[in-house]
Amino acid sequence: MSEFKSIALIPAAGIGKRMGASINKQYLKLNGMPIVARTISVFEQSPLINAIYLVIPAEEIPYCQKHVVEACGFSKVVAIVAGGKERQNSVMNGLNAMRDFVSDEDVILIHDGVRPLITEDALRESIRIATLHDGALVAVPVKDTIKTVHGGIVTGTPPRESLWQAQTPQTFRFGKIFTAHLTAESDGFCGTDDASLIERTGGKVHIVQGDYRNIKITTPEDLILAEAFLEVMDRERNQC
Repeated sequence: MSEFKSIALIPAAGIGKRMGASINKQYLKLNGMPIVARTISVFEQSPLINAIYLVIPAEEIPYCQKHVVEACGFSKVVAIVAGGKERQNSVMNGLNAMRDFVSDEDVILIHDGVRPLITEDALRESIRIATLHDGALVAVPVKDTIKTVHGGIVTGTPPRESLWQAQTPQTFRFGKIFTAHLTAESDGFCGTDDASLIERTGGKVHIVQGDYRNIKITTPEDLILAEAFLEVMDRERNQC
């Protein structure tokens, strides 16, 4: 297989209204460190990752540069890109920013900026799967029974064994995901995640078994849970 680079694209351009905080959720402290900084640090410390692109609201770029990237000494962050109206637009901005510096065969790991508990094993397997198939999606089987509902009335109960909860990273060769985003943009299609853009073009995205602790921090309760998970994960690493 030809040599390729692995590049993290981290969108953190959301406002986070559900958090109810005075600052955007990515800058809230998780055990003394901004959430987005903890997320970046996973990719910064990974020998698998060659570079990191951040996507941040345009007005926050100076703050993020000074209080996150420079304060934490992140050397792999090569660009901070202005976000777009929706997450899909933000990811496209990031892909456009790197297009002159990557090849179609390079691997892009698209990962939520407020999902700081991703593991090195998940990164490794995501990269491996993305080099073999159209894409890799970190996900976990749903635990609860899911109902389809219309007008407040249950209309069906999908078989639980076929349902998985999507997480990130979602990982693809650059050429595949960039083309999928261009096609979606041209068609006026807005997907709920990047994998859905590959799916609608006929691509087959393969599952990478994730971890239930890889949560997206969206509410105050999520932050409490993440602090507990982080403590457990630190203990596990120290025992190795």
